[in-house]
Amino acid sequence: MLFEDLSLSKSIQRAVFEEGYTNPTPIQEQAIPVILAGQDLIGCAQTGTGKTAAFAIPIIHNLHRIVGSSKKEKLIRTLVVTPTRELAIQIGESFDTYGKYTNLRQLTVFGGVSQIPQVDQLKKGVDILIATPGRLLDLHKQGFIDLNHLHHLVLDEADQMLDMGFINDVKKIIKLTPNNRQTLLFSATMPIAIRELAEMFLTDPETVQVSPVSSTIDTVDQRIYFVEKSDKRQLLYHIIRNEKLSNILVFSRTKHGADNVVKALRKQGLSAEAIHGDKSQNARQRALDNFKNKETNILVATDIAARGIDIEQLPFVINFDLPNIPETYVHRIGRTGRAGNGGIAISFCGKDEEPYWKDIIKLTKAKVTTIEEHPYPWKNNAGEPIQPESNSNRSAGRHKSSRKSDNSKKNKKRWY
Repeated sequence: MLFEDLSLSKSIQRAVFEEGYTNPTPIQEQAIPVILAGQDLIGCAQTGTGKTAAFAIPIIHNLHRIVGSSKKEKLIRTLVVTPTRELAIQIGESFDTYGKYTNLRQLTVFGGVSQIPQVDQLKKGVDILIATPGRLLDLHKQGFIDLNHLHHLVLDEADQMLDMGFINDVKKIIKLTPNNRQTLLFSATMPIAIRELAEMFLTDPETVQVSPVSSTIDTVDQRIYFVEKSDKRQLLYHIIRNEKLSNILVFSRTKHGADNVVKALRKQGLSAEAIHGDKSQNARQRALDNFKNKETNILVATDIAARGIDIEQLPFVINFDLPNIPETYVHRIGRTGRAGNGGIAISFCGKDEEPYWKDIIKLTKAKVTTIEEHPYPWKNNAGEPIQPESNSNRSAGRHKSSRKSDNSKKNKKRWY
C-alpha cells in the first residue's frame, strides 16, 4: 500500500511526500482507515513504528474538511494527552509537519514553564491542543480551556501515564469532553488497568496491534556483557573508548544511578548528560536538544524520560542496568535500528541481574552475542573469572575483541 491509496487530502499528501514517506508502516496502514471512518481505536505498538503519524495524519485530514480555509473562531477540536513534555513537543512538531499546508493551528502546553505564553495562544484560538495532564487540568480550572467542541481525544502512551500516576487525571480529563467524541488510545503495552480504561471510555473500538512487544528488531545487533556490578562504569568507558562509539543512549534504572554514570564519564573527559524525572523541564529539554544536535555525545536516561526520545538514526543503545520487566528491554533497544537503519544494543548484566536476563531471553527468544573476553568479567570468591550458568551448553562463535591483549585473542561469543 502507498500513502496515495489512503484517500488523504492533497495538502496532506504533499506534506507527507516532502517528508519522504511512500509506504505507510503497519500501524499507519491499519489505523489510518479506521480513524478516517470515525471509529474509536485501541492501538498497541512499540516505539519506532510510526505511531504518531498514524493518528496525526487522519486527524488533520478530518479537521481540514471541517475547518477548511475558514477564518471563523478557532475552537479546540482535537486534544492529545501525553505524559511528558518531550513527547508533547514531538507530537506538536508532527502535527505542524503534516498539517503545514492546512489552516489548522496547534498548541502544545506543559508544566514547568510559565503559562502566560500558553494562555495568550489559547485566547487567540487553536484547533489542536497537545497537553500533559497536570497543566491541562490547571488551565481548564482557570477557564482558559474549553473542550465542549471536541471531535477527537487521543490518549498517547497510556501505559506510561499509568506508570507515572496520571490515570486519575486522565479520567478527569475524559469526563470534561463530549460523549460523542472519537477516542483513540495508544499504548506500547496493555496492562489490565489500560484495558479497563478502554472499556470505560471507548465505544466499540477497533483494535490494531503490530510489532508484538516480545519481538526485537532484526536490524539491531544485540550484545551482552556479564560484568561485576562494581565494574560497570569502567566497562562502559572501556567500550566507548576502544570501540570509538558516539551518539549513545545509555539506560539507567534509577535517577541517582543516571547522575552517577554521567559524573563518572565526565571525569574521563567524555561529554555526557542525564535526563530523568528529577531534572527540571528546561534542563531535560536542553539535554535532549544537545544530544539530538550532537553537542552531547552520551545521554544517560531513565525509562520514563526516554519515552520522549525519537531519533531515527540513533546508532547505539547501552543498557547500563537491565530492566526488571522484559518488555522494557524491547522498548529500549527499539530506540536504535529505526527506519531501516542498523543499530547496536549492548547490555551489562551483573550477578544480581541474571534472573532479569533469563526473563528477557525467554520473552524475546533473541539471538544475542555474549562477549566473554573483556577486562571486567564475573569473578568467584577467589577473584577468578567465571561464566554465568546461563552461558552453558551454548554453541560458540567468534567476535572481534575490543580488548587489547598480549596474545591478540579474539572475543568468544555465544548465541542465546
